[in-house]
Amino acid sequence: MADDVTNACDILKSASPDLLKHGNVVATGVGYKITNGSKTDTVSIICSVERKLPANQLSASDRVPETVNGIPTDVIQTGRIRALQARTDKHRPAPGGVSIGHTEITAGTLGCLVKRGSDVFILSNNHVLANSNAAERGDTILQPGPADGGRNPEDKIAELEDFVPVSFILPELPSDCQFASGVIAVLNAGCTAIGSRTRYRIVRPQADPNLVDAAIARPVNPADVSNDIVDIGQLNGSAQATLGMAIQKSGRTTSHTTGEIQQIDVTVNVQYGPGNVAQFSDQLLAGPMSQGGDSGSAVLDMDRRLVGLLFAGSDSTTIMNRIEHVFSALNVSL
Repeated sequence: MADDVTNACDILKSASPDLLKHGNVVATGVGYKITNGSKTDTVSIICSVERKLPANQLSASDRVPETVNGIPTDVIQTGRIRALQARTDKHRPAPGGVSIGHTEITAGTLGCLVKRGSDVFILSNNHVLANSNAAERGDTILQPGPADGGRNPEDKIAELEDFVPVSFILPELPSDCQFASGVIAVLNAGCTAIGSRTRYRIVRPQADPNLVDAAIARPVNPADVSNDIVDIGQLNGSAQATLGMAIQKSGRTTSHTTGEIQQIDVTVNVQYGPGNVAQFSDQLLAGPMSQGGDSGSAVLDMDRRLVGLLFAGSDSTTIMNRIEHVFSALNVSL
């Protein structure tokens, strides 16, 4: 086996320059051939390509030969290979998974690109791009976010286009209805008379549950954003999340993590700073695969299909909007 590897390496030294001239080939090396997703014992010359295409979509000159001087070849898709940057750095073009944010927040995550009609937009959370309802259309979006050194105007990447307002639970305030106040006073007096510790109070109705924490921003220059998601690659469509589904995300803080949909149809109260609580229904829950700053991350299944938008969590849980609710609320698609 060692002789096979040595022989393949010797042949690759002279073959590599020609192989790298093939369109789409970004790297060559020696490794074991992959067949039906499993590693074999066959030593091969491996050609890495940005995108693996059917042979009938390639010109004859761009097709990797089946063998090189008797050594079998294999083709794997790696995407474009680039010098690695921290997710908190400035990226142009900016892919999904990097730092982004409204000028008045700390930083969140650029989720992915979506379309409304023929226009392309950045998708993330309301609290990342729209400062939890406090922003206005046209506000500046920075990449990286302010907490990661983003400054206006040099790091401006987009302008806020639209967001779904988050409805917060209203505080329990006394009612100004005199009739109701009188009724409550009588009821409480009765409780006192019979020695009961129960007391009634009047509260204003709570806000309706939310479905999404989502917003979109229009890139200043479409060339400044990328369809790629760091460590994952390009999206392969969308799908409906199901209980037990294996998932992955790429976020500003915890990078690429994986998990599993542990609960569906979740109703959850989410804290948005002191005194602000919003209730969300029909959410997805996974285990500890995120931390602060990962908000806005696109959540995908293992086939790279978009299933959710990450927006909240704790030390032991991650909460996501269903992507179908996000698409519907913002009137966007992939």
